[in-house]
Amino acid sequence: MAKLELTSTMKLVGIDWAAEEHAVCVVDSGGAEVAAFMIAHTKDGFAKLVTRLVSLGVPGEMPVAIERPDGRLVDRLLEAGHRVVPVSGRAIKAWRESEVASGAKSDPGDAEVIAEYLRLRLRHLRVLEPFSDQTRALRAVVRARDDLVHARVAAHNQLEACLDAFWPGAKAIFADVTSEIALAFLERYPTPSSANALGEKRMAAFCIKHGYSGRRSAAELLTRLGAAPDGIGAGPEAEARRDAVLGYVGVIRALNTSIKALARSVAAHLGEHQDSKIFTSLPRSGQVNAAQMLAEWGDCRQAYDGPDAVAAMAGLTPVTKASGKHKAVHFRWACNTRFRVAVTTFADNSRHDSPWAADIYKRATGRGCDHPHAVRILARAWVRVIYRCWLDRVPYDANNHTAAVRLAEQQSAADHSTRSEAA
Repeated sequence: MAKLELTSTMKLVGIDWAAEEHAVCVVDSGGAEVAAFMIAHTKDGFAKLVTRLVSLGVPGEMPVAIERPDGRLVDRLLEAGHRVVPVSGRAIKAWRESEVASGAKSDPGDAEVIAEYLRLRLRHLRVLEPFSDQTRALRAVVRARDDLVHARVAAHNQLEACLDAFWPGAKAIFADVTSEIALAFLERYPTPSSANALGEKRMAAFCIKHGYSGRRSAAELLTRLGAAPDGIGAGPEAEARRDAVLGYVGVIRALNTSIKALARSVAAHLGEHQDSKIFTSLPRSGQVNAAQMLAEWGDCRQAYDGPDAVAAMAGLTPVTKASGKHKAVHFRWACNTRFRVAVTTFADNSRHDSPWAADIYKRATGRGCDHPHAVRILARAWVRVIYRCWLDRVPYDANNHTAAVRLAEQQSAADHSTRSEAA
C-alpha cells in the first residue's frame, strides 16, 4: 500500500460511516475546518459528496479517511479519483477519548476526529489499493461460501445438542450428522419410537436406497444405534423435539445445497483469475483453499512493500512489547482473520506433500513450538515463496525452489550414505 505526505495546500476528509447517513468533515493542512456536512447513503447522497469535494479541491490531492476498507461508498470515492485511507475503528475510538475529555460523541464530531487523525498520522497510514474486478468477484463468492460453512457448523452443533437431549443414538449411528445419509435417516426416523421396527434388512434397504457407501454394514450401524443411551420415546417433549430435528435438518440441507453451488462458483471465478495458476500450483492447496488465499491476498503488486507486509496482514508475524526491562513477544491479534485461516490451513496441509514444508514444521516443533505456532512459522515461510511466485507471475515449481532442492539433495545424500554403510 502506498503512503502519503502532508503538503501545505492539502485538504483532508474524514467520513464517519453509518448505515443510512454519513457525516463528512474537511480540514486543511493546519487543522482548520473547511466544511462539514451530512450525506445520505443513497445514489444522490454519493453524488452530492463527490460534487462537494470537487468544489473544495482536486480529488487526487484530497485523501479520504473512513473506517471501512470496502463498500459502495468506498468504491464511489475511488472512482472519483480520491485516495482512500482505511482507518481502524479502535484507533479512532482511542483518539477520540484522548481528545474529548467530556466523553461527548456525535457523528459530526467523529468525522472531525477522523479528519484530524488523518492529518496528524498521514505519513504513517497507507492508501487503499483497489482490487481488480476478478479479485472482487472471487472474494465475494469465497466469503459467502465461508460464511455459510460457519452457519452450517452452528446448525450442526445445535442439531447435535438437540439429539443429545432426546435421542443420542441418531447422533452416533453415522460419522457426520450433517452428511446426506444422516439427514435422510433423521427425516425418515425423527424420533426413537419411529425406529422401533428398524431391523437389519430394513436398515440395509435404507442404505441402498440412499447410496450409502460407508464401511459399516447395516448390522454395525444398528449396533451403534442400540449402544447409545435410550431416547425419549413418546410424550409432548418427543413430539416437540421431532419438530426441532426436522427444522434443523431442513436448514442444514439448504446450507449444503448452497455451499455446493457456491463451491462451483468459486471454482469458476478462480479459473477466470489471472493469478489462479500461482495459487493452485501450491502443494495440497486445492481449489477452495487456493481461492481463499487469492481472494484475500489480491492481485495489486503495488499493495505490499514485501513478503513481511503480507505475513503481517495474515497475522503470521508476532508482536513485540517492550517497556523498561520487560520485553515479551505476543500472538498477533490484529490481522485479516480470513487470510490467516486460509494461509495456515494451506501450510498445515502442505507439510503432507512437501518435504521442505515438513522439515520446517518438524524443526519448529523440535524447538518446543506447539502445533498452531509451528504451522504459523511454516505459513510465514510459505508467504515468502508465494510472494516471489506472485511477483514474477509464475506458478510454484519445487524444482525451482532453492531451499526445497537443497533439502532434497541432502536427503538423497544421506540415503545414499546409509545404503553404502548397510552394504
